[in-house]
Amino acid sequence: MTLDLIRDYYDYHFTVNRKIWDACITKLTDEQFLEAVDYGVGSIRDHIVHMMSVDNAWFGDLIGEKFVAHMDPEHYPSREKIRETWDDVEQKIRGILASLDEGLLAKPFPGSDEKFSHGQMLLHVVNHGTDHRAQLLRMLNEHGVETFPQDYIIFTLGRM
Repeated sequence: MTLDLIRDYYDYHFTVNRKIWDACITKLTDEQFLEAVDYGVGSIRDHIVHMMSVDNAWFGDLIGEKFVAHMDPEHYPSREKIRETWDDVEQKIRGILASLDEGLLAKPFPGSDEKFSHGQMLLHVVNHGTDHRAQLLRMLNEHGVETFPQDYIIFTLGRM
């Protein structure tokens, strides 16, 4: 595992997040965006807020920030506020990724009893995003929105 590969995974992560937003979420009515769902973490809005919250929390832990409470979807009344916050979280993460040292990847992540490395944490965050994007794509499809595959290979081959 190398930092270049990790950074590429995050380019994929951010690219797919933006594509879901731009190509799918913008097509929803406010009612569809906020509709309660008994699957995953709730509405489409709730999924997005959860995703950016988890990304922010893990990267805060990575740089030693005091734990930031998870973001409450109720504090994001508009898509504009969500997009603005998601952009801020992305820029924060990109800045952190740019400054990481290769030697960090093998070091144990704090609190993991040396069973979970920083490199594994970095992969976990992208994997977590993939799981929730799959849930989002399913919900979007149920609302009649045309979706797309989110496979890493499609991104890598430049087809996304």
